[in-house]
Amino acid sequence: MDQHEPLSTAKFRKYREELLQQSNSSDKAEVKRATYELALMEKSCFIEVNGIVHHYHDSGPKDAARTVLLIHGWDCWWMWWHYVINYLNERGIRTIAYDMRGHGWSDNDPDNHYHIDFFAHDLHDLVIKLQLGKFHIAAFSFGPFVALDYARFHPELIQSMTFFNFGYLPNSAFIQAFATNTITFVFNNLLRKLTWWLPAYMFARLVLAKNTILLHDILIGFKSLGLCAPEAIDQTTRQITAIETTESVPEMVKAVDIPILFVAGEGDAIMTCENTKKLVELTHRGNYVEVPECGHLITVELPETASELIFEQVEACSGH
Repeated sequence: MDQHEPLSTAKFRKYREELLQQSNSSDKAEVKRATYELALMEKSCFIEVNGIVHHYHDSGPKDAARTVLLIHGWDCWWMWWHYVINYLNERGIRTIAYDMRGHGWSDNDPDNHYHIDFFAHDLHDLVIKLQLGKFHIAAFSFGPFVALDYARFHPELIQSMTFFNFGYLPNSAFIQAFATNTITFVFNNLLRKLTWWLPAYMFARLVLAKNTILLHDILIGFKSLGLCAPEAIDQTTRQITAIETTESVPEMVKAVDIPILFVAGEGDAIMTCENTKKLVELTHRGNYVEVPECGHLITVELPETASELIFEQVEACSGH
């Protein structure tokens, strides 16, 4: 982290200062959480990508034969992958988990460009600057949009992709308007203004998850709301709910000839198993796994399952 300190963002420095204060708390659980996250931050790096300082977490062997690039979801950040990172690193795999512009510890875009194509261009610039060579991708929720847009132009670099909770949603003018207004209101006008994590957790538990989530992961998810630029939430919501975008998903999947593992939660009310299966049928080399008793938040609901699935996909496709 020290070698990148001059580039570190204000969001990163503020977060680190808060953790240092928590590490002196009389609450042992709070000290444990702060110590754990401070240790993770030691692998945090910063790099300018398309004029915006981006945060990325780089861990595992630098000379590893296999690298997995982790792409977070909508209104999320890199730390949603912390279980997966530890699991893969222990098995000799290098992981790069980055924050998209306007998310997590990456700087906000002063020009407020938060569209899929901008995120994909950022990904390309990051891959080039880090000299990754060939690598694997794991992405969830909104992340696969970015991965597919990137893959259309740079398929030769990607050995495999694993997509969690991603599918083809039916759309209409009514659904588009309703979804856009509802999501923006709930996340930008309600959840982001909360100062207590419990209401946000109750929403996630009732709507998104099918499993009890550990308090630490609840806090990680809650913190991501405050770290995400409101404009990013607004623009990405409008784009992913647009008919033009939803109708383009099948063609995006058809356009890539890369092994893709689609993972769906049996109880995912947002992206149902049926929606995911529609895409699997369109792929050149697609496989499908349905995870029982799981909702939309698999990386924190069932992190070991998510980690195992990524690892198995990497093992199966590293020779491609």
